[in-house]
Amino acid sequence: MIRTTSLIATFLLLAVSTGCQYEKGATDYAAARTDEKPAETAYTGPAKVGAPAPNFKLTDTDGKQHELKTYLAAGKTVVLEWFNPDCPYILKHHLHNTTMIDLYNETKGRDVVWFAINSGAPGKQGNGLERNREARTEYGMDFPVLIDEDGRVGGMYGAKTTPHMFVIAPTGKLLYQGAIDNNKTPSTLGDVNYVKVALDQCLDGKPVQINETQPYGCSVKYSSK
Repeated sequence: MIRTTSLIATFLLLAVSTGCQYEKGATDYAAARTDEKPAETAYTGPAKVGAPAPNFKLTDTDGKQHELKTYLAAGKTVVLEWFNPDCPYILKHHLHNTTMIDLYNETKGRDVVWFAINSGAPGKQGNGLERNREARTEYGMDFPVLIDEDGRVGGMYGAKTTPHMFVIAPTGKLLYQGAIDNNKTPSTLGDVNYVKVALDQCLDGKPVQINETQPYGCSVKYSSK
Protein backbone atom coordinates (compact mmCIF):
# COMPACT_ATOMS: atom_id res chain seq x y z
CA MET A 1 0.00 0.00 0.00
CA ILE A 2 2.85 2.36 0.93
CA ARG A 3 4.63 1.55 -2.33
CA THR A 4 1.44 2.18 -4.36
CA THR A 5 0.97 5.56 -2.69
CA SER A 6 4.59 6.42 -3.42
CA LEU A 7 4.21 5.52 -7.09
CA ILE A 8 1.09 7.70 -7.41
CA ALA A 9 2.90 10.62 -5.80
CA THR A 10 5.84 10.17 -8.16
CA PHE A 11 3.52 10.15 -11.18
CA LEU A 12 1.79 13.34 -10.06
CA LEU A 13 5.14 15.05 -9.49
CA LEU A 14 6.25 14.13 -12.99
CA ALA A 15 2.95 15.35 -14.42
CA VAL A 16 3.38 18.78 -12.84
CA SER A 17 6.87 19.13 -14.28
CA THR A 18 5.96 18.18 -17.83
CA GLY A 19 5.08 20.39 -20.73
CA CYS A 20 2.21 21.79 -22.74
CA GLN A 21 -0.13 18.78 -22.66
CA TYR A 22 -0.47 18.96 -18.90
CA GLU A 23 -0.40 22.75 -18.91
CA LYS A 24 -3.32 22.80 -21.36
CA GLY A 25 -5.50 20.33 -19.47
CA ALA A 26 -5.18 17.72 -22.22
CA THR A 27 -5.25 14.85 -19.69
CA ASP A 28 -7.64 13.76 -16.95
CA TYR A 29 -5.07 14.84 -14.37
CA ALA A 30 -4.72 18.34 -15.71
CA ALA A 31 -8.44 18.68 -16.35
CA ALA A 32 -8.96 18.28 -12.63
CA ARG A 33 -6.86 21.39 -12.00
CA THR A 34 -9.78 23.67 -12.81
CA ASP A 35 -8.53 26.49 -10.61
CA GLU A 36 -5.31 27.01 -12.61
CA LYS A 37 -5.38 30.04 -14.88
CA PRO A 38 -2.77 31.79 -17.02
CA ALA A 39 -0.46 33.67 -14.73
CA GLU A 40 -0.56 37.45 -14.74
CA THR A 41 1.86 39.13 -12.35
CA ALA A 42 3.47 42.52 -12.06
CA TYR A 43 6.68 42.87 -14.03
CA THR A 44 9.66 42.40 -11.74
CA GLY A 45 12.53 41.99 -14.21
CA PRO A 46 13.59 40.07 -17.31
CA ALA A 47 11.56 36.90 -17.81
CA LYS A 48 13.06 33.74 -16.33
CA VAL A 49 12.50 30.13 -17.33
CA GLY A 50 10.02 28.48 -14.98
CA ALA A 51 8.51 31.82 -13.95
CA PRO A 52 5.42 33.57 -15.37
CA ALA A 53 6.06 35.30 -18.69
CA PRO A 54 5.18 39.02 -18.55
CA ASN A 55 1.90 39.92 -20.18
CA PHE A 56 2.05 42.42 -23.04
CA LYS A 57 -0.19 44.12 -25.57
CA LEU A 58 1.27 45.12 -28.95
CA THR A 59 -0.01 46.06 -32.39
CA ASP A 60 1.06 44.25 -35.56
CA THR A 61 1.90 45.66 -38.99
CA ASP A 62 -1.74 45.30 -40.07
CA GLY A 63 -2.97 47.36 -37.12
CA LYS A 64 -4.33 44.42 -35.13
CA GLN A 65 -3.70 44.37 -31.39
CA HIS A 66 -2.50 41.22 -29.66
CA GLU A 67 -2.39 40.56 -25.92
CA LEU A 68 -0.50 37.57 -24.59
CA LYS A 69 -2.99 36.62 -21.88
CA THR A 70 -5.80 36.32 -24.45
CA TYR A 71 -3.95 33.54 -26.26
CA LEU A 72 -2.97 31.80 -23.04
CA ALA A 73 -6.57 31.84 -21.85
CA ALA A 74 -7.51 30.13 -25.14
CA GLY A 75 -5.09 27.30 -24.35
CA LYS A 76 -2.40 28.34 -26.81
CA THR A 77 1.31 27.74 -26.53
CA VAL A 78 3.07 30.93 -27.61
CA VAL A 79 6.41 31.33 -29.42
CA LEU A 80 8.09 34.75 -29.46
CA GLU A 81 10.82 35.56 -31.96
CA TRP A 82 12.71 38.84 -31.63
CA PHE A 83 12.97 40.21 -35.14
CA ASN A 84 14.93 42.70 -37.27
CA PRO A 85 14.30 42.17 -41.00
CA ASP A 86 17.75 43.43 -42.00
CA CYS A 87 19.83 41.43 -39.52
CA PRO A 88 22.02 38.77 -41.24
CA TYR A 89 20.90 36.18 -38.69
CA ILE A 90 17.24 36.87 -39.43
CA LEU A 91 18.05 36.55 -43.13
CA LYS A 92 19.68 33.21 -42.33
CA HIS A 93 16.44 31.82 -40.89
CA HIS A 94 13.88 33.66 -43.02
CA LEU A 95 15.39 34.27 -46.47
CA HIS A 96 18.31 31.91 -47.06
CA ASN A 97 16.53 29.17 -45.10
CA THR A 98 12.92 28.85 -43.96
CA THR A 99 13.60 27.77 -40.38
CA MET A 100 10.94 29.91 -38.74
CA ILE A 101 8.11 29.51 -41.25
CA ASP A 102 8.68 25.74 -41.47
CA LEU A 103 8.41 25.31 -37.70
CA TYR A 104 5.42 27.64 -37.56
CA ASN A 105 3.65 25.60 -40.26
CA GLU A 106 4.53 22.36 -38.49
CA THR A 107 3.09 23.41 -35.14
CA LYS A 108 0.24 25.84 -35.87
CA GLY A 109 -2.24 22.97 -36.00
CA ARG A 110 -1.25 22.00 -32.47
CA ASP A 111 -2.55 25.15 -30.74
CA VAL A 112 0.74 27.02 -31.15
CA VAL A 113 0.80 30.70 -32.07
CA TRP A 114 3.94 32.53 -33.19
CA PHE A 115 4.77 36.23 -32.96
CA ALA A 116 7.79 38.08 -34.29
CA ILE A 117 8.53 41.19 -32.21
CA ASN A 118 10.58 44.13 -33.48
CA SER A 119 11.91 46.25 -30.60
CA GLY A 120 14.07 48.43 -32.85
CA ALA A 121 13.82 52.15 -32.11
CA PRO A 122 13.02 54.79 -34.75
CA GLY A 123 16.01 55.40 -37.00
CA LYS A 124 17.61 52.06 -36.15
CA GLN A 125 18.27 49.19 -38.57
CA GLY A 126 15.11 47.28 -39.50
CA ASN A 127 12.74 49.71 -37.82
CA GLY A 128 9.54 51.08 -39.33
CA LEU A 129 6.06 49.90 -40.14
CA GLU A 130 6.58 49.83 -43.90
CA ARG A 131 9.90 47.97 -43.72
CA ASN A 132 8.37 45.28 -41.56
CA ARG A 133 5.29 45.01 -43.77
CA GLU A 134 7.59 44.50 -46.74
CA ALA A 135 9.61 41.90 -44.84
CA ARG A 136 6.52 39.85 -44.01
CA THR A 137 5.73 39.63 -47.72
CA GLU A 138 9.34 39.13 -48.79
CA TYR A 139 9.94 36.33 -46.28
CA GLY A 140 6.50 34.70 -46.69
CA MET A 141 5.64 35.16 -43.01
CA ASP A 142 2.11 34.02 -42.19
CA PHE A 143 2.48 35.03 -38.54
CA PRO A 144 2.36 38.66 -37.30
CA VAL A 145 5.21 41.08 -36.71
CA LEU A 146 4.47 43.09 -33.57
CA ILE A 147 5.95 46.57 -33.21
CA ASP A 148 7.67 47.48 -29.91
CA GLU A 149 9.45 50.74 -30.80
CA ASP A 150 9.91 51.90 -27.22
CA GLY A 151 11.51 48.55 -26.35
CA ARG A 152 9.32 48.05 -23.30
CA VAL A 153 8.36 44.47 -24.11
CA GLY A 154 11.90 43.63 -25.20
CA GLY A 155 13.11 44.85 -21.82
CA MET A 156 10.48 42.83 -19.99
CA TYR A 157 11.75 39.67 -21.64
CA GLY A 158 15.41 40.59 -21.61
CA ALA A 159 15.59 40.09 -25.38
CA LYS A 160 19.21 40.51 -26.44
CA THR A 161 19.51 39.39 -30.05
CA THR A 162 17.63 38.94 -33.29
CA PRO A 163 16.53 36.26 -33.18
CA HIS A 164 16.01 35.60 -29.45
CA MET A 165 13.40 32.89 -28.92
CA PHE A 166 10.89 32.27 -26.11
CA VAL A 167 8.36 29.45 -25.64
CA ILE A 168 5.45 30.08 -23.23
CA ALA A 169 3.05 27.42 -21.94
CA PRO A 170 -0.71 28.10 -21.77
CA THR A 171 -0.43 28.60 -17.99
CA GLY A 172 1.90 31.53 -18.70
CA LYS A 173 5.05 29.75 -17.57
CA LEU A 174 8.17 30.42 -19.63
CA LEU A 175 9.39 27.01 -20.84
CA TYR A 176 12.36 27.98 -23.04
CA GLN A 177 14.48 31.00 -23.88
CA GLY A 178 17.58 31.32 -26.04
CA ALA A 179 18.83 30.50 -29.53
CA ILE A 180 16.82 28.99 -32.36
CA ASP A 181 19.51 26.39 -33.07
CA ASN A 182 23.06 25.33 -32.22
CA ASN A 183 25.03 27.03 -35.03
CA LYS A 184 25.99 30.66 -34.35
CA THR A 185 27.28 31.44 -37.83
CA PRO A 186 25.17 33.72 -40.07
CA SER A 187 25.15 31.18 -42.90
CA THR A 188 24.93 27.58 -41.68
CA LEU A 189 22.00 25.93 -39.93
CA GLY A 190 22.58 23.95 -36.78
CA ASP A 191 21.75 20.28 -36.45
CA VAL A 192 19.60 20.89 -33.35
CA ASN A 193 16.64 23.26 -33.46
CA TYR A 194 16.13 24.05 -29.77
CA VAL A 195 12.69 25.59 -30.24
CA LYS A 196 11.43 22.60 -32.21
CA VAL A 197 12.73 20.22 -29.55
CA ALA A 198 11.14 22.28 -26.77
CA LEU A 199 7.79 22.46 -28.57
CA ASP A 200 7.77 18.76 -29.39
CA GLN A 201 8.53 17.84 -25.79
CA CYS A 202 6.00 20.14 -24.16
CA LEU A 203 3.24 19.33 -26.67
CA ASP A 204 3.83 15.64 -26.01
CA GLY A 205 3.49 16.24 -22.26
CA LYS A 206 7.18 15.74 -21.55
CA PRO A 207 9.64 17.94 -19.63
CA VAL A 208 11.63 20.41 -21.73
CA GLN A 209 15.12 18.99 -21.36
CA ILE A 210 17.05 21.99 -22.69
CA ASN A 211 15.15 25.03 -21.45
CA GLU A 212 17.79 27.75 -21.77
CA THR A 213 20.60 28.43 -24.23
CA GLN A 214 22.74 31.42 -25.18
CA PRO A 215 20.96 33.45 -27.89
CA TYR A 216 22.98 34.58 -30.90
CA GLY A 217 22.45 37.17 -33.61
CA CYS A 218 22.49 40.94 -34.04
CA SER A 219 21.91 43.01 -30.93
CA VAL A 220 18.35 44.27 -30.50
CA LYS A 221 18.36 47.88 -31.73
CA TYR A 222 16.90 49.51 -28.64
CA SER A 223 16.68 53.27 -28.21
CA SER A 224 19.91 54.76 -26.84
CA LYS A 225 17.95 57.29 -24.74
